Amino acid sequence: MGLRAITLDLDDTLWPVWPAIHRAEARLHDWMREHAPATAAAHDVAALREIRAAVARDLADQAHDLSAMRRESIRRALLAAGDDPALAVPAFDTFMAARQQVELFDDVVPALARLAARYPIVALSNGNADVRRMPAIAGYFSASLSALDLGVGKPAPAAFAAACARAGCAAHETLHVGDDGHADIDGALAAGLQAAWVRRPELPPPAAPQRTPQHVVTGLAELVTRLGC
Repeated sequence: MGLRAITLDLDDTLWPVWPAIHRAEARLHDWMREHAPATAAAHDVAALREIRAAVARDLADQAHDLSAMRRESIRRALLAAGDDPALAVPAFDTFMAARQQVELFDDVVPALARLAARYPIVALSNGNADVRRMPAIAGYFSASLSALDLGVGKPAPAAFAAACARAGCAAHETLHVGDDGHADIDGALAAGLQAAWVRRPELPPPAAPQRTPQHVVTGLAELVTRLGC
């Protein structure tokens, strides 16, 4: 099939997500030691993570808004310790700034340069990383969409339809690239896109998709070669 655009997952496709999350959580706790010492004393990083998990269960209907859930988990921790819950806003800003400090896989920048020279690339993520805040790669994207922007996340067909619309191409002309077998691959194929499943050897093996993607690759460098970019 003809290919005219690419939609691209972020976490665990362009960088490993958990090191970034762990660094951001550590930075948040450091901030609390200075600005909300009672909360820092009452909750270590692991305890804050447990509160975050409880919020995810309580607010399952807001699963598309990871930022709201993180803010609420911070607010609950502050309240429980007797600190000012209004500190949740600057505390979350501190977390988010650190969240954008990712370590790109080695093949990402050269591969994006090759792909962007031929296709519009639209970031499509269920997470709250923001490529617009990442100078090393921001210029390779023609648009960036998140589940928060759309009110729905992958694998919902509406998420893929919105990304195709931003790319200016029909679904069958668009290749979605991602690591999650269900959200990325099954979702993209069900929405009529082509799909490339990224299985990076540096990461634990992801759950396999139910559908068969057009490409299975170990990284973006291999995808560039397959596409002849």
